[in-house]
Amino acid sequence: MAFAGEYIFRPRSWRRLLRFAGFATAAALSPSGYGPEARAVAVRQIYLTAWKILPGYLATATLLSLLLIEMVVVSARKYGVTHFSLELVLQVLVLELVPLLTALFVALRSGAAIGAEIGLMSVRGELDDAGEASTSPLHAELVPRIAGAALSVASLTSLGCLVAVFLSYVVFYDFTPAGLPEFTRVVGNVFDGVELIAFGVKCLLFGLAVAIIPAATGLEAERGVIKSLPAVVLGGLIKLFFAILAIEFAILVVKYS
Repeated sequence: MAFAGEYIFRPRSWRRLLRFAGFATAAALSPSGYGPEARAVAVRQIYLTAWKILPGYLATATLLSLLLIEMVVVSARKYGVTHFSLELVLQVLVLELVPLLTALFVALRSGAAIGAEIGLMSVRGELDDAGEASTSPLHAELVPRIAGAALSVASLTSLGCLVAVFLSYVVFYDFTPAGLPEFTRVVGNVFDGVELIAFGVKCLLFGLAVAIIPAATGLEAERGVIKSLPAVVLGGLIKLFFAILAIEFAILVVKYS
């Protein structure tokens, strides 16, 4: 029986993951690969990854945003830096925490499902893994799922950021339009060119990680061995969490070095 550690610490598993990620990304960016069947698979993946979890995600994003905003406001008042509190909220909550928490939320909700679905297809022999996502049937089955999952993560992140920005305005200025000039000025200072580029790169990498890593690890399930599925799914999730944390750490190092 396989153990999750075999799919986490084996160098061969990581090399295969990186190779698959390169082929899958190239195939996902190619418009020629999206015929009617592929578009249907992508739409189904978006429905499962984004639309179906939207109510729970919005509730989580709203509650977490309100909690963090209140914590920042109270702390700013305590240390006498209230005039920096709005900028701190936008910088920490919107640019850093919302993308990270969205990626983790989707990973927990959909990462295991993607890995289990691909792993089950591998066990049944429905996928002929030739090592490249551009080969059939990998191209027809995996690439639309990867594109749909990546787009779902980006969409949910954008929506979560909008919710956080709206709640920040409501907490600081209530529902009156009087604070719009100052709020717009602070938003413009926080979301400058460099920050937006880093934010976009982070969202892209998070989306690709959530979409690719569970699928790539699912391909390692042994054909005809159903008992290999739990280890494959767990190994993919642990790899995904490592990747998300590594991406967040690398972006922070680049931004603040």
